[in-house]
Amino acid sequence: METNPLAAIAEALGALSAAGGERAPEALTPGELADVSKAFGVLKRRVEAAFAPVAAEIARQSRPELGGDSFARKQGFRTPASLISTTTGASMGETLRLMQVGEATAPRLSLTGETLPAKHPHVARAVEGGALGMSAAAAIVTMLDRIAARVDAARLDDAERQIVELAPTLRPDEIGKLLARTEALLDPDGLEPAHDDRRAERGCSMQERDGMLVLNGIFDIETGAPIKAAIDGLVTQIIRRNEGASDDVRDQRSTRQMRADALAEICRHALGCDTVPTGPTTTVVVRMDLEALESGVGAATIDGIDRPLPAAAVRRLAVEAQVIPCVLGGDSEILDWGRARRLFSPAQKLALIERDGGCARCGAPPAQTIAHHIRWWERDAGPTDLENGCTLCVACHHDVHDDGWEIEVEGRGVNAKVWFIPPPWIDPSRTPRLGGRARYTLTA
Repeated sequence: METNPLAAIAEALGALSAAGGERAPEALTPGELADVSKAFGVLKRRVEAAFAPVAAEIARQSRPELGGDSFARKQGFRTPASLISTTTGASMGETLRLMQVGEATAPRLSLTGETLPAKHPHVARAVEGGALGMSAAAAIVTMLDRIAARVDAARLDDAERQIVELAPTLRPDEIGKLLARTEALLDPDGLEPAHDDRRAERGCSMQERDGMLVLNGIFDIETGAPIKAAIDGLVTQIIRRNEGASDDVRDQRSTRQMRADALAEICRHALGCDTVPTGPTTTVVVRMDLEALESGVGAATIDGIDRPLPAAAVRRLAVEAQVIPCVLGGDSEILDWGRARRLFSPAQKLALIERDGGCARCGAPPAQTIAHHIRWWERDAGPTDLENGCTLCVACHHDVHDDGWEIEVEGRGVNAKVWFIPPPWIDPSRTPRLGGRARYTLTA
């Protein structure tokens, strides 16, 4: 049954009134402030969902072929986007997303006048129900439309369903990661030409301005991955030294300053030395199927990089840089150590990163993570085994230890799911939150 848009908005307003009423924000308790924030989020999505079909109808009645009969022109505007932007106060980008989602989620008419489902029915239901906002919905629609001509309709529909199920719990950057990996999975043949186009756009400019050297660079992933790995390697070392350090010895530089100084340090050493001071943490870790590695056809991912690469590009990268292929559980490596050792081995951490994709809680890049014992080594006598480990960044590691978060691993191996259970003071219901790579990976 379709939800009446105005009734849904009234319901959201009622929830907002119950959460905060007419009290000033500074008079709210922390719990009430959190409830008001959530209520405003619901209200915003409900209003956008109600207006999206209106925006689509304005666009339909303002088609260029209508000429002077265009609805927008009759209102004194050249385009429907300018009309909507002016009357609502939304930016042009927000307006275009409203029109795009409205058109993609509206019911269609066949040539015989029969009513057909929306072009993207799963997105339509999620938007109508208030689960998806316009930015996320527009990103999903854009990706699906881009590959629709090259992907089987049933497979595309299943992917849309899974994306819509995963997206409401993800941050915008995580949704981007989900969509990039989904596109590579569904349309691997499209990776190579897209990568070639991006590679052609790479460039770096240098100029002096006001006593500063200004560098502006744009790099395709194949070219940029070693640059990112080298700089991140040095920055990560500084961040880890800062952990637990007193204020008088803590490095006070911002992350931007650390990156600038890291690039300068690498270049100084490169001028007169055959080696650079980045150490083994700068290794580029590539994850791909053996078949893709051998054939050069398919997709691969690089630790710390969201967008997958075509396999052929990774093969070229392996010729010029130190690359570790991800091979888990080889006969020469022991992945479970029990209580025989305190720290996780490099092979174990590679396996954990393969499962978690970086920080299992916030998604920080693998280079910024450490391997954490879920059942603590000292307090719980937890073993140094894969099922008792996950990768966490420094900040999330402190949160887990200090705030009482619990972690559970469902299943075994790289396809296991990591769940984070919040403490009661954050979520009284203690609803588990999915972590790890599973947040942005579709099932087969």
